[in-house]
Amino acid sequence: MALYCAGDIQGCDRALARLLALIGFSPSRDTLYLLGDLVNRGPDSVAVLRRCMALEGSVQVVLGNHDLHLLAVAQGVRAPSPRDTLGDLLAHPQRTAMLHWLRQQPLARQVRHGGQTMLLVHAGVLPPWSVQQTLALAGEVQRALTGAHWQSFLQQMYGNEPDAWREGLQGMDRLRVVVNALTRVRFCSAQGAMDFSSSESARQAPAGLMPWFELPERRTQGQLTVFGHWSTLGWMSRPDLLALDTGCVWGGSLSAVRFGNTLAEREHLQVECAQAQVPGAARA
Repeated sequence: MALYCAGDIQGCDRALARLLALIGFSPSRDTLYLLGDLVNRGPDSVAVLRRCMALEGSVQVVLGNHDLHLLAVAQGVRAPSPRDTLGDLLAHPQRTAMLHWLRQQPLARQVRHGGQTMLLVHAGVLPPWSVQQTLALAGEVQRALTGAHWQSFLQQMYGNEPDAWREGLQGMDRLRVVVNALTRVRFCSAQGAMDFSSSESARQAPAGLMPWFELPERRTQGQLTVFGHWSTLGWMSRPDLLALDTGCVWGGSLSAVRFGNTLAEREHLQVECAQAQVPGAARA
C-alpha cells in the first residue's frame, strides 16, 4: 500500500492519467490525495471529476478556489472569467451529479501515516489556528456547502474582508475568512492579515508581506502541512512543509510525492504537462 499527494490538476486529465501510470497506481492498494483545484483553466475538467468520482475512496481531495469558483458560476452567483474552461462541464448531462459530489468534499484533511500526521489544504493556514481548529473551521464551511442554504452561502462567499482572523467572528464574516485562508492565501502581513493582490514567488515578497508559512507565531509549525495553489512558489520540501503546485496548466509539471514508511521519507514524482494557459499577471 502506497500513499501519495499531488498538486493542482486544473482540468489537465491527460497529465493526471500519465501520473497515475507513472506511479503504477492501484485503487485497491494505494491512496492518492489531491490538493484542490481539480478543475478549470485546463482542457478537460469533466474527465478529471469523473475519474475522481470513479476512484473515490482511493482518490480523495480537498477543495481549492477554482473548485469553489465552479460551484459559484454554476449557480449564477459568479461571472465566468475569460480564462475559464468550464463550458463543457456546465453543459454536461452529468453536471448535477458532478457538482453535488464536489460540494461534499472538505477544505482540509488530516492524514495519519507511519504513526505521524499531516495536514492537507489547498492554500494555507492562518497563524492563530492549531491543526484541530483548522479542521473544525473547515468543517463549518463544509456544512455550509452541504446544507439547505448552500446557494446563499456561495452568494456571500466572495470578498477580501475581514482579512484576518478574530475569535469573535460570526456568520459569513467567519466563513469567508476560513475560505480565503484555506483556498486563496499566499502572503500575510506580520500581524497575520491576508493579502490577495500578490502571486509572486516567496523570494519576491512585496514590502511588508511574507509567505503565510513564514510567520513566526504560526501554531502549525512542526506539523507537516501539504498544500498547492502557488505555482510561482513551485516544489518545496521541508520537514514540516510540502508545496506541490508546479504549474501543470501553465506548461510546467504535475508533481506528486510518494511517502515511505514515514512522512519524512519522500520521493518526488512528476510528469511534464502540455501548456493550456499562457502565464500572465494572474496565476491563481
